[in-house]
Amino acid sequence: MALSRRNTELLFLVIAGAVSTMAYVSVYAGRYREINRVSLIYGLIFVAIFIVLHLVVRLVLPQADPYLLPVTALLAAVGLTEIFRIKPALALTQGQWLLVGAGLFVLTVLVVRDHMKLDRYRYLIGAVGLTLLVVTIALGTTVNGSKLWIHAFGFSIQPSEFAKLAIVVFLAGYLDDKKVLLSVPTHHVLGVPLPAAKYFGPLLVMWVMSLAMLVFMKDFGMALLFMSIFVGLMYMATSRIVYVALGGGLFAAAAAIAVVIVPHVNERFTVWLNPWPHASTSGYQLLQSLFTIADGGILGAGFGRGYLLYVNHQPVVPELQTDFIFSAIANEMGLVGAVGIILLFLLFTWRGFRIAVWAPDGFSKLLAAGLAMAFGLQTFIILGGVTRLIPLTGITLPFVSYGGSSITANLMLVALLLLVSHRTNVVREGTDLERRRLAERG
Repeated sequence: MALSRRNTELLFLVIAGAVSTMAYVSVYAGRYREINRVSLIYGLIFVAIFIVLHLVVRLVLPQADPYLLPVTALLAAVGLTEIFRIKPALALTQGQWLLVGAGLFVLTVLVVRDHMKLDRYRYLIGAVGLTLLVVTIALGTTVNGSKLWIHAFGFSIQPSEFAKLAIVVFLAGYLDDKKVLLSVPTHHVLGVPLPAAKYFGPLLVMWVMSLAMLVFMKDFGMALLFMSIFVGLMYMATSRIVYVALGGGLFAAAAAIAVVIVPHVNERFTVWLNPWPHASTSGYQLLQSLFTIADGGILGAGFGRGYLLYVNHQPVVPELQTDFIFSAIANEMGLVGAVGIILLFLLFTWRGFRIAVWAPDGFSKLLAAGLAMAFGLQTFIILGGVTRLIPLTGITLPFVSYGGSSITANLMLVALLLLVSHRTNVVREGTDLERRRLAERG
């Protein structure tokens, strides 16, 4: 007998909980040379958080995708375990942010209920997203060369993580509404066919903001992420490759200018091209990351036992718990574990695109695709940076890196994907009455 979606989800959550508890106990034993009740209690608290989220989904979104939440739980478990391995005090803070994120997940599910409501407020949501970026540019604090943070009331917030969600919602709604008009060029600029300016204008604002992030926030990674989301959704909505070429070309030109005029961006590109002349300064972090990954070998040293993580009680790689946490995972879990983590990210992204493919309407398709693309691209950008595939950036690895803004925003992203998934499956499989109710609400 086949399991229902929610029972499948529960089964995989139990497996994820068992893995997370064993991993945490392993690190605790490696650090303190004992296994006591406290280590087991922390593992059970983590399991309880996701069981509560499962119950909310079971009651409100019974037809939602059964794999997104277990994958999220497993990634968060690996992240919390590795953060505890690196700096135990930060693991407690990350656990508190996980609770906040779980609360926002529940609020998103209970307040939104039907994601089609968001389409009605797309301009307001888009304005909120842009405001968050403008506030960051104007009032943000520079950390490690990038202006990404707002400090207020003793907390540090990264507004761009939440702006990412707002921009995706706006673009999904706007492009679904104007996709036909945007597909029909009315004039040419330098030989490039473009639609009427009044339809392309709001999208031009998004493009300008992406470039502003590169120049004023000095953050190549987040600017690349926003620009990629913008270009990707434009192509999905219109099927016009010219938007991909135009957007990519303009961003490449802006990046080339930024390399010349923005010292922080220039340093990142210089180190990426050849870190060895800067081995004791700006290239130290990247080189140590590569050494740490290589030292893990095929199977790794095991959780809590990676000896390259520390020298004289200090991490070999600075900021190991944030930008370079994948290096620590590869060191302790080896190539097998690192590839396993990458496959989890791929599975999450694939489920997101699968939801988009099956969605019954344009807004749902673009929203799910945009969220999945944002998640997948953010993962690629940070993994590419720490492995020297692309220039290093300061964005976080979703659910794994230390950071309250990241884990809370990404839990909201999961909630939105589950909302789209539930409505999609109800429309495809539900009764006529359920379909009529959704049509009235949408």
